[in-house]
Amino acid sequence: MSTQRVNRLPDGSITAPRGFTAAAVACGIKQSGRPDLVLVTSEFDCNAAGVFTQNQVAAAPVVVDRETLQSGDQAIRAVVINAGNANAATGPAGRENARLMQQLAGQAIGCADRQVLIMSTGVIGVQLPMDRVAAGIASAATNLSAANGQAAAEAIMTTDTRPKHLAVTVDLPEGRVTLGGMAKGAGMIHPNMATLLGLVTTDAAIPAGMANDLLREAVADSFNAISIDGDTSTNDTVLFLANGASGVTVAGQEALAAFAKALNTVCHELAMMIVRDGEGATKLVEIQVTGAGTRDEARLIAATIATSPLVKTAFAGGDPNWGRIFMAAGRSGVTFDPNQLSLSVGVESAGELQLVARGTPMVFSEATAAAVFAQPSFKLRLDLGAGIAGATMWTCDLSHDYVTINADYRT
Repeated sequence: MSTQRVNRLPDGSITAPRGFTAAAVACGIKQSGRPDLVLVTSEFDCNAAGVFTQNQVAAAPVVVDRETLQSGDQAIRAVVINAGNANAATGPAGRENARLMQQLAGQAIGCADRQVLIMSTGVIGVQLPMDRVAAGIASAATNLSAANGQAAAEAIMTTDTRPKHLAVTVDLPEGRVTLGGMAKGAGMIHPNMATLLGLVTTDAAIPAGMANDLLREAVADSFNAISIDGDTSTNDTVLFLANGASGVTVAGQEALAAFAKALNTVCHELAMMIVRDGEGATKLVEIQVTGAGTRDEARLIAATIATSPLVKTAFAGGDPNWGRIFMAAGRSGVTFDPNQLSLSVGVESAGELQLVARGTPMVFSEATAAAVFAQPSFKLRLDLGAGIAGATMWTCDLSHDYVTINADYRT
């Protein structure tokens, strides 16, 4: 673990790293008339990496980005993002429209089609209005600025209630580098790499293979460790661009550890913003599963608890109904001894309250337990008593507002 300090920049965004610019425009995809198309560009070629949804109904932008990154040409110069239309389940026409977005952006900024990556979010099963998209890309290309990072984070929102962005710096042996990030997502969140989109930029120089490894490692414990409703989107995408504009190369174990720490920080913070802004959410809950035989088993149990409607509605009501947590663990498919289960809950500013010890309910104050479950943020720890492996996930409660938002999403 690196001892280098990661410093968060005030009001940081994806354009905080050197060489990156952005534009956000309204092109009429969203009915609200608000900005709905973003163009992010780099002055220099970027080594790039991406992590994508495992949903079999992968959106056209996911298919095209995978092909682009797998082609071996990593000299990425831009990312185009639209909100209000997912371009998912749109057949061959949808894929052609995704490729046309690459072509239009390449022409607008003067790079090759294959140097452009794309992301889309919004309603599934509707073709993109390409005349509007084309006008939006052309307009965005004439309004690029490093000052537009926060506007870009706002423009990619759908049911999000607030933009999600940050930037950090970290000092490597050869000098200081900056990382910026933005994300969107509030529903259909249970990534398996929801609708979740993320973009991270850096002015560090990083080999393409290293960028891919670093991103996958960072995503595993951030975007892939959160759940709002258990649904894995057709469009989940997290992209990572490194343009080397700082002149500082990530090389050697010390630099690698420090940079990985910074990247993990950006991804974790963005993931927490998503959970806190979950559709209808009022609480952020950290679920720790310990004492498992393997990490995969711990992760499966944590995911089952995090997606249980009964558990999540108990969270919403501030009800310390720990029996629902045991129920969810028991149906996870992981074999364990119920007589070895221990459960405790707590908040950061206070100690843990043990509810169950080795399968036996403890004597505790119901009011004290309810007070923990009523907090806007708390954690629960389930120990299986079977090994040394563990995993952590973050989730939110399931409130009436979630149903209200999703009952008429398209209207």
